[in-house]
Amino acid sequence: MPEQQSPQALRPDRAPSVPLQALLDLTGATLLGSPNVNVTGIEQRSSAVRQGDLFAALPGANAHGARFTADAIARGAVAVYTDAAGADQIGDVDVPVLIVDAARAQLGELSAEIYGHPSDKLTIIGITGTSGKTTTSYLVEAGLQAAGLSTGLIGTIETRIGGRRVPSALTTPEAPQLHAMFAAMVEQGVDAVVMEVSSHALALGRVDGVRFAVGAFTNLSQDHLDFHADFEDYFAAKRLLFDANSPVAARTSVICVDDAWGKRLASDLAAQAQATTTAAELAAQAAAADLGSEPHTQATDADNQRTDRSAPITVSTTGDAASWHLIGDIKTAGGEQEFTARTPHDTELPVRLRLPGRYNVANALLAVATCAAAGVDPATAAPALATVDVPGRMQRVERGQDFLAVVDYAHKPAAVESVVATLRGHLTEAGSGRLAVIVGAGGDRDAAKRPLMGAAAAREADLVIVTDDNPRSEDPAAIRAAVAAGALALPTDHRAEIREIGDRADAIAAALAWARTGDVVLVAGKGHESGQEVNGVKQPFDDREVLARHLDSLLAQQSPATDSEDLTVS
Repeated sequence: MPEQQSPQALRPDRAPSVPLQALLDLTGATLLGSPNVNVTGIEQRSSAVRQGDLFAALPGANAHGARFTADAIARGAVAVYTDAAGADQIGDVDVPVLIVDAARAQLGELSAEIYGHPSDKLTIIGITGTSGKTTTSYLVEAGLQAAGLSTGLIGTIETRIGGRRVPSALTTPEAPQLHAMFAAMVEQGVDAVVMEVSSHALALGRVDGVRFAVGAFTNLSQDHLDFHADFEDYFAAKRLLFDANSPVAARTSVICVDDAWGKRLASDLAAQAQATTTAAELAAQAAAADLGSEPHTQATDADNQRTDRSAPITVSTTGDAASWHLIGDIKTAGGEQEFTARTPHDTELPVRLRLPGRYNVANALLAVATCAAAGVDPATAAPALATVDVPGRMQRVERGQDFLAVVDYAHKPAAVESVVATLRGHLTEAGSGRLAVIVGAGGDRDAAKRPLMGAAAAREADLVIVTDDNPRSEDPAAIRAAVAAGALALPTDHRAEIREIGDRADAIAAALAWARTGDVVLVAGKGHESGQEVNGVKQPFDDREVLARHLDSLLAQQSPATDSEDLTVS
């Protein structure tokens, strides 16, 4: 068994061996030194370099990677790939140095070349959007497995290869690690990979060199505006997974059109496909005229060369015209949902989910359509969705209490609003009960969304406790104040009671003490996360564990038992 490593360090057991000359030919680099070496891997972190690696010394946010060249060579790097600024810092070394103008721009294709273009040997399904990426990924994975495919999964919560699970540090790894991971998957017999594709990954080139078979779009709402200049810039990054002019565009696009951004993306892609078809037909007609023959065969060949980048497949749960859409009502019972989908072939497909919430109906319909686009019979994929639970996504914590306690990853205004609305709907169906929401916001991230999150929680809840999330390097009190301000800005008669408790564990305890029979307590923001970062230090903290521990304590206090041995905790 290979050593257990972080998901960014997973590599194939059988290392490749690529002549440096092939990498020179690919990149057009200027070479300092001899090309007579073979490369067996690529790594941009000097601390992770292995014997035989090409060290990618790239400019970073705080320092140029060339500063760490000596360490990389000491660890076994046989060559260095960098830009002119990096070459100046490196100076004279005993290994060859490849110099290009824009080193990061070619990193993905370079990594793909070194690992033998593994994504060409896999069916890669990329899922992007603001919310729902993780849930949709799990649902798609289940559908693919139901068809007998061996799958890999790369996402926020974990990376899985052949059933082996490891935690993920990034939603999408950097290009060298991603292609190494694909190579490991090919080696282990994986057929298809489902991966979340973040806007950062698209904008920063982390998925460069990947050949996506299917790209799926969930939705777009406010997030990451600390990284993107504005919504248009955010949308433009997401669009890279679908735009035929993008080097990472998926062959087939599946777009949820429940929001304005999905509608716009689908419309843009449809117009692009039409323009491509028209251009192909005109070219075929011109060629036929030159040859004095009929254009039919020529046009067909040109159309085939578009590799299925035709009009996108669309999905709607709101009644809009789409390739896949709902018919009839959504049935809910006991936190489960059932609905019927109309397929592009005008057949009816029943779907059942363990996951509550209208937004999860959209995720499920998108997942079935994505499986179909990947070649899986929808009638095979759909039943598998009923088996899926997603860690930290509307995850119930049950310790015998007489009210509902839920942990969810919602950390964006639209996500908070959706989860709160779902739980309020649960109470409405039950006919009684109150809702408490524990919410905070992360530090060193989009500050504009903080008051929006507070307002989203306060509109439908009876109690909102503003607490710390991951303050990181910021003042926790200042973050809480911004969240609370959004909640308090609502009219008094149209909002929840607002409390502020900085300590997250104390906030959870306070909400549980408040709860009565039939109520709901939602702990929002961290979901599956197992740590809380304060001043650059990550301390162990899992909302699910803390919630369970406080529930156990609460139930123990309420128990009439006097002998501790009589207390049983499930």
